[in-house]
Amino acid sequence: MNLFDYLVDNWRTVLDLTIEHALIVLASVAVATAIGVGLAIAVYRHRTARELVLRATGLILTVPSLAMYAVLITIPALGIGATSVLVALSLYALMPIVRNTVTGLRGVDPSIVEAAQGMGMGRWQRLWRIEMPLAWPVVMTGIRVSLLLIVGIAALGSIINGPGLGELIFRGLSGAGRPFALPIALAGFFGVIVLAALLDAVFGLFARLTTSRGLR
Repeated sequence: MNLFDYLVDNWRTVLDLTIEHALIVLASVAVATAIGVGLAIAVYRHRTARELVLRATGLILTVPSLAMYAVLITIPALGIGATSVLVALSLYALMPIVRNTVTGLRGVDPSIVEAAQGMGMGRWQRLWRIEMPLAWPVVMTGIRVSLLLIVGIAALGSIINGPGLGELIFRGLSGAGRPFALPIALAGFFGVIVLAALLDAVFGLFARLTTSRGLR
């Protein structure tokens, strides 16, 4: 059996696992974006707090994914399965989002902010109507980096019974030496690559559509 034959015979299984993989990745990015952007907004004006948050989120990336999963499944509220995978992926996705949001907000021309303040805009009005729109391209770059980062890490979630294409990869590896093993593993491997490319293209289009023409 080769890869093509396996995909023809098992396309529905591969499709279902691909959808599961995409959903867990998108959910994790959504959680990380909400937390990461919120953190960045809270600390970007304060040097000490900003450095602490950036260091903390950066340190998370140094934790091996297998170790992260092993720790999370010991927490009773999480346990084995999709919840632990969601938490782990959200943690790994934080750093690029926080860093880019801070960079984008701090990169806004102070004279523009001062002009908006002179027009009577309050802090939150300036943030949402002036600073965030100008920082948005940089923020979206951070989100796309996080997305690509966790697509691969999500595959390892199958070790703790998580959803996604990792099931095919580990099923193939567990049957190493058997005729069917390589096609199954390759289906998961190439599935992750194709999914990453598709999601990046979709987010790239979304970023372009939500960015004002003058900033493209």
